[in-house]
Amino acid sequence: MEDDQSMPAGRARLIGKVLRVAGGNFLEQYDFFVYGFYATYIAKAFFPANSEAASIMLSLATFGIGFLMRPIGAVVLGAYIDRVGRRQGLLVTLGAMAIGTLTITFTPSYASIGILAPAIVVAGRLLQGFSAGAELGGVSVYLSEIARPGQRGFYVAWQSASQQVAVLFAAAFGFVLANQLGEARMEEWGWRIPMGVGCAIIPLILWLRGSLEETEAFMKQDHKPHSLGEVSKLLVGHWQPILLGAMLVTFTTTAFYMITAYTPTFGKAELKLAPDQVLLVTAAVGVSNLFWLPVGGALSDRIGRFPMLLAMPVMTILCAYPIMAWLVHAPSLGRLLATVLVYSAFYGLYNGSMVPLLTEFVPPNIRTAAFSLAYSLATALFGGFTPLVSTALIAHTGNKAAPALWLCLAGAISIVGALLVRARTKPSYSEWGD
Repeated sequence: MEDDQSMPAGRARLIGKVLRVAGGNFLEQYDFFVYGFYATYIAKAFFPANSEAASIMLSLATFGIGFLMRPIGAVVLGAYIDRVGRRQGLLVTLGAMAIGTLTITFTPSYASIGILAPAIVVAGRLLQGFSAGAELGGVSVYLSEIARPGQRGFYVAWQSASQQVAVLFAAAFGFVLANQLGEARMEEWGWRIPMGVGCAIIPLILWLRGSLEETEAFMKQDHKPHSLGEVSKLLVGHWQPILLGAMLVTFTTTAFYMITAYTPTFGKAELKLAPDQVLLVTAAVGVSNLFWLPVGGALSDRIGRFPMLLAMPVMTILCAYPIMAWLVHAPSLGRLLATVLVYSAFYGLYNGSMVPLLTEFVPPNIRTAAFSLAYSLATALFGGFTPLVSTALIAHTGNKAAPALWLCLAGAISIVGALLVRARTKPSYSEWGD
């Protein structure tokens, strides 16, 4: 922590660091989940099938495949960040994401090159997943290590908040495109434009992130792991906090992908709403999340992390299915908006408390790798497959409100995780001397 952070110049430098690291996270997340926004178009371009539902499920399965690479990226890239430093590691994760996005953006369609097209797209998603496995952990740890005393929850919340800016930007841009190009041109080539925009701003973000300074907390660490093998042994030795961390993350990652990546597909394929209407709702979700996440982080700094970690999943279990059943009973733009905004409040207040707790709960010398692995396991097993599982639940049951049950299950897992973490960390979980 810099000595002059209380002075205006020090505060300005700190804000600049937050903006630069969050800006890179914005691009990483924009590139990663913009795929989910345009899954129905990508399905037709790369995954033709006998039915629209089968085509969409193949596309969403490819979306989910990216999450299977996250635990590998969490260990490999997380170990790299814990060994060489936060700044250099964040540049590497951004570069890997850029290559994966470029691959998907410029791959010819199935009609042009046949089976090679979906194979290349899958490879691009795997590379994106490898990068994303350590990006969230790297950004969260960086923000936690530069945060002012007693404000770690608020600072770390801007990791997730930058994702919401990405959601808002992608949805707003998609709304304009859908109105300007029309459905036919969007299906043919228009869906590639948002991905191309993500590629175009990569040099700017690389430059901004390259100007970051290493954190003082990392520089002062007595022992830094020297190899991937050493980090792997440490991760195995700390499997319990990592597993509990994954349980904590289960609710936040499932809720996030349900209200962002899955909403466009659900609104168009199941509720039969216009694409521009659905993207407008998704943009509103981004604004709502952007509000609730810092509020959740700030509240956790004042009242503790655990009240929201218990209250929000309980509220979800009580309310999620009745609200979604109300939506599908009479689908409309207003009802979809109301539903996802309620879910957004649950997600934002929970995540704003959960992420700072996770940075405090995992072992300091493998903080990035442990955080990233916990987050990636939850995302790979639950959150990342939320669009696919939701589509499959509807197809199997015929009940369009069935995705809410998946969200309730995630909430139940996180409640158990929060109770177990609370039992291990009482009365205080902060060991950083704040």
